[in-house]
Amino acid sequence: MPLALQSLIASIPSPSSNMIGPLRGYGVMIGLGVVAGIFLARRRWRAVGGDPEDVYSISMWAVPAGLIGTRIYHVITDNQLYRGHWFDNPFAAGNQSPLAITNGGLGIPGGIIGGVVVGLWVVKRLGIRPSAALDMAAPCVPLAQAIGRYGNWFNQELFGGPSDLPWALQIAPQHRPARYAEYATFHPTFLYESLWNVGVVALIIVLTKKQVLRPGRLFAVYIGGYFLGRLWIEAMRSDSANTVLGLRVNIWISLLCIIGVIAVLAFTGIRRREGDLYTPYLDGHLFDPLSENDTTVAGEPAGEPAGEPAREVPVGDESPDADSGHTDSVARSD
Repeated sequence: MPLALQSLIASIPSPSSNMIGPLRGYGVMIGLGVVAGIFLARRRWRAVGGDPEDVYSISMWAVPAGLIGTRIYHVITDNQLYRGHWFDNPFAAGNQSPLAITNGGLGIPGGIIGGVVVGLWVVKRLGIRPSAALDMAAPCVPLAQAIGRYGNWFNQELFGGPSDLPWALQIAPQHRPARYAEYATFHPTFLYESLWNVGVVALIIVLTKKQVLRPGRLFAVYIGGYFLGRLWIEAMRSDSANTVLGLRVNIWISLLCIIGVIAVLAFTGIRRREGDLYTPYLDGHLFDPLSENDTTVAGEPAGEPAGEPAREVPVGDESPDADSGHTDSVARSD
């Protein structure tokens, strides 16, 4: 059956416009992803004895750094698009300046690098244990990515090859690659990646609850899990991309990241060891959500007798809820 006819029987429609009211759908979805990730991060950080306001302090630096990183990565890996246009006016209509972000072009690997590097810099200044911060962020980043990927749906971009599956995506003629101009429906790779990221989020939350991994290893699970999915999804995409030895650049990046995660875990270990520290702050204190000010020091909550031993809080333990005073586990709040 011709795909054009198949699309009339069963397929996913694409939005007729890339706008949501006066806003670009791509930007709206990225914004919603960031909000969802921050919300989850605050809940997870509170659950291990951290001050939820720390998440805002980290995000206000890490999120912009991540966005800048995505753009830099795209410009580097697709630099042929900007040759001869490096100094174009980014505000001129129809320009091809690398600073013209409204023309699209973001690379997630660069966003991960930028966000993590700047985020860890802020974490150090706040006196937060880096491994605890990484574990807190581990499911929040793929959650933001899962939502942000729907921006590609609004733009009708980054889809796969032709498909007649019931969930194939309708693509308007002006957005189809020239070699597939006669086809009407394609693999919705944005949806595949979004659902894969949701699976990574669920896996990390389960591992959080089980408390079997060493500090910081949850973020390694995210990196390995994300790029494992990106490996096969990237191979399905129909958009043009630079290649090395016949493979798309992002396939090589995915392979390197997967191998790197395996090597790091093999060298440093993955399962918990006696003596591993799980307190959120380097000085061992815990945030008291029932007190107006954080006055707890070395694991001694305000109001308790001095001399109590410091309490190490594994990721996923319960802590008092700041709003209602009852305990709330990470697994339930997620």
